[in-house]
Amino acid sequence: MEQDRPLWGFSSNVLVAGLVSLLMDISSEMIYPLVPLFLSTVLGVNVTVIGLIEGVAEAVASLLKGVSGRLSDHLGRRKGLMLAGYAISSLSRPLMATAVLWQQVLAARLIDRLGKGVRTAPRDAIIAESTAPTHLGRAFSLHRAMDTAGAVLGPGLAIWLLSRLGNNAYQTVFWLATLPALGAVVVVAVGISEPRPGQQRPAPSGGRPAWAAFSWRTKLFIAIAALFAFGNSSDAFLILRARQAGVGAVAIPAVYLVFNLVYSLSAFPAGWAADRLGKRRVILLGFLLFAGLYWGFARVSSRGGLWGLFALYGLFMGLTEGVQKAFLAAITTPSGKATAFGVYATATGLATLPASLIGGWLWEHVSPAATFYFGAGTASLAALLFATFMFDDLAKR
Repeated sequence: MEQDRPLWGFSSNVLVAGLVSLLMDISSEMIYPLVPLFLSTVLGVNVTVIGLIEGVAEAVASLLKGVSGRLSDHLGRRKGLMLAGYAISSLSRPLMATAVLWQQVLAARLIDRLGKGVRTAPRDAIIAESTAPTHLGRAFSLHRAMDTAGAVLGPGLAIWLLSRLGNNAYQTVFWLATLPALGAVVVVAVGISEPRPGQQRPAPSGGRPAWAAFSWRTKLFIAIAALFAFGNSSDAFLILRARQAGVGAVAIPAVYLVFNLVYSLSAFPAGWAADRLGKRRVILLGFLLFAGLYWGFARVSSRGGLWGLFALYGLFMGLTEGVQKAFLAAITTPSGKATAFGVYATATGLATLPASLIGGWLWEHVSPAATFYFGAGTASLAALLFATFMFDDLAKR
């Protein structure tokens, strides 16, 4: 399975993929925490439209992840699709920087997410195929940790730039975010190698439809993950909640930095624990933590409590993001790993569209707290189903 072990027992593909994600996340997180503020304060967009923009963008990315994963397995190639995806996302930065209408912001978000949809499944397949089965949790969590380190640096740069340029310098920040995105494209081009010929995988089950080729356990896990995502509305609502709690515009990237810092620091220990103690236990803990912290977002009324909840949200992400992919890799046949990653990403991503639309509607027509109560209830149901059906002998991986 492994191509080489040059550092810390991980192949060069795993380390380079992490570096690429670090650079792209520096770029993305210089922009993402500012987009809701840019839309609401500069362009005068209401919360429902913000939810629509985020939901549609994520839905487009999710549809393409399934297609890209299937295509990658069919062709037996990974790098080309990965490179194309990062290149496409880099094109969104100038469009965001020149936007004067919310429709242009939507177009920029769609292009960015289109690139993510193209690259994600082939990249995850490269990581899985370049890693021994006993190290899957650590490999995926190391990637998430490096990815999220970029998400710490990105808001940090945004804070520094806004403090220098003023609260209304959003578009200048968006222009500067182009540089690390282009760096990510270059690193993919020169640093990622295709898995060896012996590691290439044919189309699942002789070309049968991807869903039919999966085991019942893979199908059920994807369904549970999609149910969980149905209540996990856009992080834009968390940012708006922070503003409600009295966090200033310049401090918003700092709150998001705390979230990403905890996420980055907790991801690798969570992966190590998942490899040693069982991935399913760590995933279940993450689901339950999410239910509790969303209940907290519904109730929070102070800035101090808000900062603590963002830190817990980072811990939840560290516990689940990489570990869920490692668990999926462990329960999926080798011939369909990219397809499985793509279908998983499609199912969970598509669920974010109704999640964000419902979240926006509840925010405006019921109360902001209702958005988070809905997410807490959905997460609790997903945790119950996961505990009931995934804790069997065959799933102890």
